[in-house]
Amino acid sequence: MKLLHVDSSPKGATSSSRTLSRFFVDQLRSNLPLLTVDYLDLAAEPAPEISELFTRATYMPAEDRTDAMRAVLAPSDALCQRLLAADALLFAMPMHNWTMPAAFKAFIDAIVRGSLTYEATDDGRFLGQLGGRKTLFLTTRGVDLRAGAPFAGMDMLTPSLRTAFGFIGVEEPQFVDAQPLQFARELERADALRCARRELTAIAESWADEVRPALSRTG
Repeated sequence: MKLLHVDSSPKGATSSSRTLSRFFVDQLRSNLPLLTVDYLDLAAEPAPEISELFTRATYMPAEDRTDAMRAVLAPSDALCQRLLAADALLFAMPMHNWTMPAAFKAFIDAIVRGSLTYEATDDGRFLGQLGGRKTLFLTTRGVDLRAGAPFAGMDMLTPSLRTAFGFIGVEEPQFVDAQPLQFARELERADALRCARRELTAIAESWADEVRPALSRTG
């Protein structure tokens, strides 16, 4: 199994989403020793800027693109290929102002690409190309946004992720949301992190259980 692991927090070593994503990868590797990981840190390697030339190039047939257009699309092309080459996807991020960090939004803008991560059909449909990949979104939130909580209606992150990745073929993503993680509420924070680790351990075991039969057939 090949996992694409994407971190997007700007906080570095103090990031809870990074800590939890590493925990998940360790759990998955302990269940699947032959796991390979393609790691992308969007804080260190930001997605390409969506410039006027980039936009024009994406709407231009590939054979008609200029050298400058091909050059400006090259980083986005590479990101799309990394997605398509993976068997499973892990996206870890903090919630910023009720939605995703700017670095991750730029990543989405770079990977939603016609003829790469989705295809337009002659009858007007759009077919995402990432179907069949196990996908986990790991998010960290300062406040509690679960149903019944005071801020429950302010979660714009979950529907945005479902919509963007659903368009490119991710059918049944899993979510682990560590919440609430306010430093001022130490006991609640510790409990939220424990709950997230339990969920991540269970998902890692579930993924491994599904993958092992295929590995035994190919082995």
